[in-house]
Amino acid sequence: MVAHETALALIQLGAVFFGLGLLGRVAARIGMSPIPLYLLGGLAFGTGGLVELHQVDEFIHLASEIGVVLLLLLLGLEYSASELVTGLRKSWAAGVLDFALNATPGVLVAFALGWGFTGAIAMAGVTYISSSGIVAKVLNDLGRLGNRETPVILSILVFEDLVMAGYLPVLTAVLAGVGFVAGLQTLGIALAAVTVVLVVALRYGRFVSLIVDSKDREIFLLKLLGSALLVAGIASAVQVSAAVGAFLLGIAISGSTAHNATKLLEPLRDLFAALFFVLFGLSTDPATIPPVLGWALLLAVVTTATKVATGWWAAQRAGASRLGRARAGTALVAHGEFSIVIAGLAVTAGAVPAEFAALATTYVLLMAVAGPVAARVVEPVMGLLARTSAKPAPASRSRLDEPDADGVAGQRQPVAQPQLLEDVRPVPVDRLDTDDESVGDPA
Repeated sequence: MVAHETALALIQLGAVFFGLGLLGRVAARIGMSPIPLYLLGGLAFGTGGLVELHQVDEFIHLASEIGVVLLLLLLGLEYSASELVTGLRKSWAAGVLDFALNATPGVLVAFALGWGFTGAIAMAGVTYISSSGIVAKVLNDLGRLGNRETPVILSILVFEDLVMAGYLPVLTAVLAGVGFVAGLQTLGIALAAVTVVLVVALRYGRFVSLIVDSKDREIFLLKLLGSALLVAGIASAVQVSAAVGAFLLGIAISGSTAHNATKLLEPLRDLFAALFFVLFGLSTDPATIPPVLGWALLLAVVTTATKVATGWWAAQRAGASRLGRARAGTALVAHGEFSIVIAGLAVTAGAVPAEFAALATTYVLLMAVAGPVAARVVEPVMGLLARTSAKPAPASRSRLDEPDADGVAGQRQPVAQPQLLEDVRPVPVDRLDTDDESVGDPA
């Protein structure tokens, strides 16, 4: 009997991995993030789906927790402490605007659906944070990493990640049903931990790196993965959130150690993170999606507009042209892994109704697809608008149009074509000023 169950579990798990591989290939072929397809795969084989995978539930649940830890660990490895501090100084105004514009729609919809304060706090995070993974991939695929507006985009993403370090502990405390004072204590612990880690990373980051570093890949992997799970577990035990603990560990590791750790852990992150998205899909009943589809579409439209407005305003402050502002705004539209992480915490805690998972899943499906599409079409659309606005306006009637005026009746003077702001380029002072859109590229 045990052997039969083991064989069935291996078959189901193998089918899951192979199916994820096929879905990932389809996503790569059509140039989109695989996250929506992973969620759809989970919906197809979960509660209320085509086939339910009972034999691998426990494994996928634990693997998904590891996936969240690895997602946040590698996110922390992307930044040094100095980069975080610099980004916070430069982008705090745009970051505050981003939070106000994009968290508010989630709060309003949650209250409208009667989910209360807990649902509102969770939904605020779902609609607020952009997918740094999808955004980075889109920027790389479209060759925009050198554009003038790109540092603005990255600064906003850094600010969002830092907000998560304070938001996740608060969400964890709210989901656990603790009181207001206990929630403030949890937030205080989280902020203190962030401050300590930043100070340690700035002054003693090389020592933290030495602890986990090793020339042997096997030893390096074991120490790195072990320390990440250990820190995440301790953070979870003190109600700070395992994800935040992993993120802070990533920040503390710097230099070549961080670079090598990223290369080593990326395949593991992709594997376990894929299982996390599948698990979230498995826990969502497809029958609960139609009742919230209208709300998901409304949220998608509103937060697309607010994300574009955020990027436009921030890029305008940085001196980007109209096209650069539009590209910055559309780049921030995509939502993905971290919205699902937040929704997953709420669903796992059982503090929100079943419709919450359905709304979050549908919303992320829409935004994960709409984000890359918007980023790709923004240039043609802006070009079309520029050509439309550049058409010559009809000339006003002058004395030359009068039959008794000097000159030929009906003859008008040529009308100069209006010049767009984007077409007016300053006299180059140095190489940087030769292009309004990119840094270091000649015009």
